[in-house]
Amino acid sequence: MKKVYPDAASALAGVVSDGQTIAVGGFGLCGIPEALIAALRDSGVTNLTAISNNAGVDGFGLGQLLATRQIKKMIASYVGENKEFERQYLAGELELEFTPQGTLAEKLRAGGAGIPAFFTKTGVGTLVADGKDIREFDGEQYVMERSLVADVSLVKAWKADRAGNLVYRKTARNFNPNVAMAGKITIVEVEELVEIGEIDPDQVHTPSIFVHRIVVNATPEKRIEQRTVRAQ
Repeated sequence: MKKVYPDAASALAGVVSDGQTIAVGGFGLCGIPEALIAALRDSGVTNLTAISNNAGVDGFGLGQLLATRQIKKMIASYVGENKEFERQYLAGELELEFTPQGTLAEKLRAGGAGIPAFFTKTGVGTLVADGKDIREFDGEQYVMERSLVADVSLVKAWKADRAGNLVYRKTARNFNPNVAMAGKITIVEVEELVEIGEIDPDQVHTPSIFVHRIVVNATPEKRIEQRTVRAQ
């Protein structure tokens, strides 16, 4: 099965459509699939539910899809870097499902592992637990969280072989492995593509079974959200 596509637009073609749930890897602007997000914007699909740790920044990352009003709902744990997100949410134009960061990671991991729900103490006694099943185990209360499965997952990795075995680089790993697992179809953007057998099996972070399409973006922009330097 051929998994490598010539560009991000062709990798999304025939896969993305209106009303889908899209999971996107990254943490802030670190490890985001920049080319795939831009291609998703250019595809014109709308009414999306986006699962991501955050919503990018104004004009970059998922912020581009907010600007074009392609996202109807965000499932995220942090959105403080995006003024357009704030404006849409406060105006009632964007639905938001706030999820604690660790819970969000586990919801994606559980979805990819075929686990429909799990219990956690995080959020008990807060708005996070409203309307959810609460159980007691060993004298402690736990809230039941449903797992997440996306129609399409967009992932950033450093290296892949042609089979789709992935290697992430340092902190850019972040949410990407869990997002890769949670997608019914997973599309991966990589900086380097190698032949099958060139990646030591012990170095594989995400095995090829989770990966359906691959596109190479050898020179991503890799913006920095906030850079602070010492005063001269």
